[in-house]
Amino acid sequence: MPIENIPESYIKDKNVSPDLYVYDFKMTNDVVKSKVNLSMNMFSFLQVGKKQVHFAGTSVAVNKDQSLLLKKGNWLWTELLDIEAIYYCKLLFFSEKKLKEFIEKHAGNNLIVKDETPYFIIKNDDYIRSYLNSLSTISEAPMAFMQNLLSVKFEELMLYLLQKYGKQFEIYLHSLIIKESSPFKKNVESKIHSNLKLEEIAFLCNMSLSTFKRHFIKEYNVSPGKWLQSKRLQKAKETLEKGDLKPSDIYLDFGYNNLSNFSTAFKNKFGYSPKKILR
Repeated sequence: MPIENIPESYIKDKNVSPDLYVYDFKMTNDVVKSKVNLSMNMFSFLQVGKKQVHFAGTSVAVNKDQSLLLKKGNWLWTELLDIEAIYYCKLLFFSEKKLKEFIEKHAGNNLIVKDETPYFIIKNDDYIRSYLNSLSTISEAPMAFMQNLLSVKFEELMLYLLQKYGKQFEIYLHSLIIKESSPFKKNVESKIHSNLKLEEIAFLCNMSLSTFKRHFIKEYNVSPGKWLQSKRLQKAKETLEKGDLKPSDIYLDFGYNNLSNFSTAFKNKFGYSPKKILR
């Protein structure tokens, strides 16, 4: 699957690199785990549909009652239609320059930021709905004028969120300008019990598949495929032993395309089929 560079792919004039940019994103088909290189921090104001984003160390899912502020980076996006035949969200991109200007003007500078969570969830309240209507009006203006208007609207939004979420939001803003240390093991081990493919985990670690494999073997002294399979099967065994789920309920969650492959791998590791646990 090709990597989509955002917002570059949305900007018509390729010679322009705006500090603020608004884009109305609409689609009529589900998209699952598309690879996105997000080069600017971004507000995703979801209005119709459901969205899930996989990051290197975590994932988040929201519906039309919530929006996301996302940190720039390599992410996997899943965007799903809900009861309507269209998916719609309004995207607001902002540069690091604009973020630093706001922090210097309105936020404290002596904060200790330990958590580097790549997202912040925003409730779509009456203010947000009204704000989105005003953004739609601005999008009709000429580009130069639009940038001035967007600067005012960006500051307005950030002040509102700072007032609403307080220190929690302030700390998050500071985390957006911290250079990531890229803790490889933490990223890998957080994905043990997901159904992501090896190539997708490598992408989230910002590596090619071959580089990821070399790095993995250096860290763990075993191939990533064998290591992940062993860890996932162990977790599958623990899940089945609780007695609430059958093998047919869980094989997809542990990265297997069908029940037969899961059962074979399980038997090869433990010496008996997963069905035996239920007896």
